[in-house]
Amino acid sequence: MFVDISKPPPPLPVPRCTAISPGVSLLQPLSRRGTGPGMIIVVPDSTQSNLSIIEGVPSPLIKWAEESYTVVEIQESAISSDIIQRAIKALFESESCVPKEKVGIVVYNGHVWNLIAPLLSSTPEISGAVIYTNAEELSSLLESSIPCLKHLSGNPSSTNDNTSSARLYTYPSAKSSSFALPFQDDFSYSLEALSHTRNLTFLKPLMNGPYFDLEQIWDEHTYFEFENRSVEWTMSTMVQEPYVNHIPTMTGGVGREKLSDFYANHFIFKNPADAELEVISRTVGIDRVVDEFIYKITHDFNIRGDRLYHEHIAWDQGTVLSQLDIIPEYLRFAYPVAGQEPKEGKRFEIKVPVAAATTAAKIRDRNAVESNGMFAFKVREVEN
Repeated sequence: MFVDISKPPPPLPVPRCTAISPGVSLLQPLSRRGTGPGMIIVVPDSTQSNLSIIEGVPSPLIKWAEESYTVVEIQESAISSDIIQRAIKALFESESCVPKEKVGIVVYNGHVWNLIAPLLSSTPEISGAVIYTNAEELSSLLESSIPCLKHLSGNPSSTNDNTSSARLYTYPSAKSSSFALPFQDDFSYSLEALSHTRNLTFLKPLMNGPYFDLEQIWDEHTYFEFENRSVEWTMSTMVQEPYVNHIPTMTGGVGREKLSDFYANHFIFKNPADAELEVISRTVGIDRVVDEFIYKITHDFNIRGDRLYHEHIAWDQGTVLSQLDIIPEYLRFAYPVAGQEPKEGKRFEIKVPVAAATTAAKIRDRNAVESNGMFAFKVREVEN
């Protein structure tokens, strides 16, 4: 269907930075496509390697390259009057920068944005900008004629900054505007991920991509995982350091080594031969596919660029245990009912609110089972 799995998958790309000048680096796309439009990211100075991936968290440079952008990273100390022009020149000279007409820019600090904003008036190639700042700095941010997306830590007095060419999102729980910068105390994994999805939603239409067939990528991954059962090819569809979380049982793996071990020893070859996925609904976002499906067996997934980054998988564990007949229909209810304890020699029980295989029927057909039947479940009193 996809490839001949008797042959080894192609190796993952090795990230290699090209130094443009002190504090300025270029990284080619880390996608399978290998090309993509230009992206400029402006970050604070750091002693941490800009190619770091620590506990599954990539540096901004790596993350944007995995999204299939050709990326120039500028550290704050390297900002000069011609820095944007030099960055664009480096991008357009790179063979991997395709197309070359439009470039995006992400600035990870409000103060730094005020250094960059005056330089953008003479760079028509910049099609959109993203700024991370805090609520206190909002009023002092320099305006720009290009479309802007602003991420604010804290609570601004007003959020009426949303227009056709400007978007503003607030993150009240963020410690500072550095919540999207990894490898420091104010970093928030979940808030950064949310803001990153918003960045892609904002920038891709302005930059004409890059776009990928996410459904095809997901179907390819599940084909290798469930039909061809190849650990190597399954992992080849994922980024350098992916993760999988099976939420109810807390199984899976974080990072390539642990996830490969999980697939090899606990999942891919442990699935019954008649395993089948019946998709009920599918939602496709800018960087993810959300499937609702019925998994049928006999008892014996965020996409980054054109590779999977992670899978979050959840299911009704009560339904599974009920079908395996290892959960009772009733459980002891250890509390008084209407202020009364059970009579001597008796106990209270409550019917377990799980529906076993009828849940699958209800997902397939909304009329297959009458709704609200569990409202009738009551506590009963039985003999010990």
